[in-house]
Amino acid sequence: MSSVDRATARRVEDLLRELAPQVLASLVRRTGRFDDSEDAVQLALVAASTEWVERGIPDNPRGWLVAVARRRLIDQTRSEVARRQREEGVSQAATAGRDSIDEADDVVDEPPAHDDSLILLVLCCHPSLTPPSQIALTLRAVGGLTTAEIAGAFFVPEATMAQRISRAKERIRSSGARFELPAPAELDDRLRAVLHVLYLIFTEGHASTSGPDVVRADLSAEAIRLTRLVRRLRPDDTEVAGLLALMLLTDARRPARVGSAGELVPLADQDRARWDRALIDEGVALITDALADGPVGAYQLQAAINAVHDEAPSTDDTDWLEILGLYDLLARVDPSPMVPLNRAIAVGKVFGPEPALAIVDALAEDPRLAENHRRYAVRAHLLEDAGRRDEARAAYVEAARRSTSLPERRHLEGRAHRLS
Repeated sequence: MSSVDRATARRVEDLLRELAPQVLASLVRRTGRFDDSEDAVQLALVAASTEWVERGIPDNPRGWLVAVARRRLIDQTRSEVARRQREEGVSQAATAGRDSIDEADDVVDEPPAHDDSLILLVLCCHPSLTPPSQIALTLRAVGGLTTAEIAGAFFVPEATMAQRISRAKERIRSSGARFELPAPAELDDRLRAVLHVLYLIFTEGHASTSGPDVVRADLSAEAIRLTRLVRRLRPDDTEVAGLLALMLLTDARRPARVGSAGELVPLADQDRARWDRALIDEGVALITDALADGPVGAYQLQAAINAVHDEAPSTDDTDWLEILGLYDLLARVDPSPMVPLNRAIAVGKVFGPEPALAIVDALAEDPRLAENHRRYAVRAHLLEDAGRRDEARAAYVEAARRSTSLPERRHLEGRAHRLS
């Protein structure tokens, strides 16, 4: 494939990913059939990925996709009606079904007055679904990823992921959920769920919890894209701004986070000249405005902590006292066990390793952290700073044993070996 063809294919891929949730929203809004509509849209995307590269992008790409997807849905409905007719012998029902289909086929699709993608995001994060199902459905329906891509990202068989997505769509259908935003009293809670799902997707992309890669740039990029969408639709929500700022400030360090051999490079050892200054500037501006405009939430505080890291010329020049103060605030609004664990790192930088070790050891009483490899890794670093080499080496070995990320495991084993 020539460079021109590759550029065209990439442009088509980007456009399809952007349009997919809009097309799906159009079909679901009209038919109320999430499952069937999603299948029809996927078939339309496959057709477009070939035809547009060969013949060029049509003048109205969204309308092209809607028309093709609707025809696929009509064909599917007709097949289902014919099957029922054969099974039940009810010709009258089949005729009625064909009449309604033909009528729907004549409807001219027009873009809604507002972007329905937020409704689709909220629907994918329905409270009847578990977080893993919400993530999978969001990536499939709103992110435009294939089932195989999602399965590969989370290291599960494609058939397993297909079942998870299918069950999620069935659960939404059986719950009687409508394609509309919930009542105002419920919307804020549902948006919090949307933000949490996007945060989880980004976190998995930034720090892969399993497999051979340090990062999965496709997941983190998709989380940023979807959060920008929510930000565009809810520009006055300071926590949306905080989450986007957190992602940008964190992703800015990605180029320096992976070494030439694919190894994990910790923050203290990163070449800060490789950080993306444009993302840092955008993230700092976002979090500065968000903190000034509204109530302070967990995403804003995490973004503020990352802004301090990103603006420091080195680890030694980092304002750890400010970071500690931000963690103190974060501990009041976020019950996550990771907050006191990360706060312990700041305590170690400000007051020395021994007070920080007391915090980490106390966290062993929390069942959510007692067996977590991250607690052992933080403890190992603090023991090393305290000059307790043998204990540090043992903690590094234990942290490596518990880690499911191959690059992180190698990094921790390397730290242990260095203390031998």
